[in-house]
Amino acid sequence: MIVRSLQDIAGTHQDIDSEQWHSRRLLLAADKLGYSLHDTIAKAGARYTLEYLHHVESVYCVSGEGEIEDHATGRTHPLRDGTVYVLDQHDRHTLSAHTEMRFICVFTPAVTGTEVHDENGAYPPPADHASAA
Repeated sequence: MIVRSLQDIAGTHQDIDSEQWHSRRLLLAADKLGYSLHDTIAKAGARYTLEYLHHVESVYCVSGEGEIEDHATGRTHPLRDGTVYVLDQHDRHTLSAHTEMRFICVFTPAVTGTEVHDENGAYPPPADHASAA
């Protein structure tokens, strides 16, 4: 059984704070679950473009207001408490946070927690999949 709280990971390598977002990575690849679980804050006024080429991300908004733009269709979707979006097609997207927003995010495959977004806003492929490609 794994039991972990936000307080347990505060200030550790699982607690990543940037200019636009703050990601608390509660479960990572090292937990060997096949997915990772993140509690993420998008800071008010944040606007960033991402495209997870090697991961699927499911995102559930639990507070705040903003929008997500799907670059493939040009369509913009409002985001607020109770909205979920899934980047199941490795969708290039832009998130805009009108207020501070809080999300619960699930990544498959799991991230290690050491990934850094590349110039496309993507994480690198998981190490166990890179050698098979």
